[in-house]
Amino acid sequence: MTDSTSYSVDGMSCDHCVRAITEEVGQVPGIAEVRVDLAAKTVTVSGDTVDDAAVRAAIDEAGYTVV
Repeated sequence: MTDSTSYSVDGMSCDHCVRAITEEVGQVPGIAEVRVDLAAKTVTVSGDTVDDAAVRAAIDEAGYTVV
């Protein structure tokens, strides 16, 4: 079973943002896929287990804010 969760993220505007978030969130254990939608300002993650606190911390570490 795969969990999927979406986050609204403030401050994303370019390909660098996509790469930074994808790299940080992709390192969270259990995350299989990271999708960043700049137009919608969302990050969607999926995997066997989605640790909400760890994903939020990774987005913060990349320099962005979950709203």
